[in-house]
Amino acid sequence: MTWEAVVGLEIHVQLKTRTKMFCRCENVWGEEPNTRTCPVCLAHPGTLPVPNRTAIEWAVKLGLALDCEIAERSLFHRKNYFYPDLPKGYQISQYDVPLASGGRFVVPGPDGDREIGIVRAHLEEDAAKTVHVGGAAGRIHGAEASLVDFNRGGTPLVEIVAEPDVRSGEEARRFLQLLRQTVVELGISDAEMEKGSLRCDANVSVRQAGEEGYRTKTELKNMNSFKFVADGITAEVERQIGIYEAGGKVVQQTLHFDPQKGTIAPLRSKEEAHDYRYFPEPDLVAIEPPTELVDRARAEVSELPGARIRRLEQEVDFDLAYGLVTSGRDALYARVPGDDRRAVANVLMNQLAAADVDPAKVNGEELGKLIEARETIPRQALLDALAASSDAGFSADRYLSETTVSDASALDPVIDGILAANPGQVEAYRGGKEGLLGFFVGQVMKETQGKADPRAVNERLREKLGA
Repeated sequence: MTWEAVVGLEIHVQLKTRTKMFCRCENVWGEEPNTRTCPVCLAHPGTLPVPNRTAIEWAVKLGLALDCEIAERSLFHRKNYFYPDLPKGYQISQYDVPLASGGRFVVPGPDGDREIGIVRAHLEEDAAKTVHVGGAAGRIHGAEASLVDFNRGGTPLVEIVAEPDVRSGEEARRFLQLLRQTVVELGISDAEMEKGSLRCDANVSVRQAGEEGYRTKTELKNMNSFKFVADGITAEVERQIGIYEAGGKVVQQTLHFDPQKGTIAPLRSKEEAHDYRYFPEPDLVAIEPPTELVDRARAEVSELPGARIRRLEQEVDFDLAYGLVTSGRDALYARVPGDDRRAVANVLMNQLAAADVDPAKVNGEELGKLIEARETIPRQALLDALAASSDAGFSADRYLSETTVSDASALDPVIDGILAANPGQVEAYRGGKEGLLGFFVGQVMKETQGKADPRAVNERLREKLGA
């Protein structure tokens, strides 16, 4: 029996506007608890919301990047539910008249493109943050107390609801990585999952291959990394298949995935739309984006990450193109000269990434000189140069003057000394443990302070160890 995963993603993007969605409190992350609040975001009686114009403009821009239709007239609604982190007893959101709807997002893969439908992208305010004290991993279960930090309350959010078109955890990961890169490049959010400025819930169900319609779904919440989203979806798909094959029924509920244990645990039953008793927000007028605003936002949406991956794939392979774009290093790649484009991409995705420098500050011309000379300068000199490549006024010349040691007359005494000092490893290598060659190479590089030519070292070691 062949089963198929059916996954719909709900993504919350926290906008990095200067102020909150409906008040003038500063919108910042990491401040002392409850220091960025006012009577409006704390829901004091008699206060009224005023929409953030920039948030509306940025939501329009994101909707266009998702190939959505922008509504000529859109409404805010009250979404009623009672949590300690929601002081009004309702959230100002959007319901049946969202700002953007009917879009699509193309996700390139090694075997072709996948098109994920976008149901809607709408504006809302974030809830406050509940902090559980004394529980395992900060969760409510086993906590001694729960505290509420209202700094986050009222932060502008765009919620993106995707069609249930995702078919695996890995596809969900790629979708989210590309979506995040799109949001970052639009300049509307930092979209950092570990900080909560990008959050994802997954609605998961399964069905037999060829089956029409949808079976009962569950919702996975509170997953704070791309890997955890992929692993959580994979685990929940396997759990549901196991239930059906055992003759059971899947119950609609909200679940928590524990990435350390790889387990799924229920949180609560899943709410439906009618549970929230939506109705139009009486204190806010409709949003009617002017044509000139929409046109200006459309002009600000440049080539999307998915399209750039396909373009770069013509010069390097898919994995390198995907890595360059989703890491934001493809702009630097375009600035670095050199005929061997794969070599440029490999250095950017490996040695330069390990150096943890800001790609935007790297001089592409100088980096190109280093990459071209990477086989003739010592490895340590290359690593030192890459670490300094984002410094103001960086020049590759001082590093290019250094050369690797490749002459056998200089390498042999070093190699002979290392082999003599490690007779046990030599015997083990000759007995079949060829993986020890890396150990010997490392010792030679250490002894020569990284100046030995690795290829020459490999050749000399193989000759001596094979004798």
